[in-house]
Amino acid sequence: MPTPTLSELLEQKAALERQIAETQREERAAAVSQIRSLMAQYGLTLADLSAKASPPAKKAGGKVPPKFRDPATGSTWSGRGLQPTWLREALASGRSLAEFAI
Repeated sequence: MPTPTLSELLEQKAALERQIAETQREERAAAVSQIRSLMAQYGLTLADLSAKASPPAKKAGGKVPPKFRDPATGSTWSGRGLQPTWLREALASGRSLAEFAI
């Protein structure tokens, strides 16, 4: 079997892309039809579909108020995560964490 040329491959690609687009349109139309049928069967409206079933879950990892402040620069740290350099250096020089508490 001879190797197809570039133009033949491009034609095949274009034909496949047209076929994919048509199949997507057909499947989408079938899905919409099925949804409309189910809505009619159960008496549902668009408002029923967009109604919230439950309140949104609380987002984890929100902003936490600072617990420590560097009086010299005003930099703050919430006490979560790695200690900032300014605090690490101050603690290494002998100062206590309580000195920076807000």
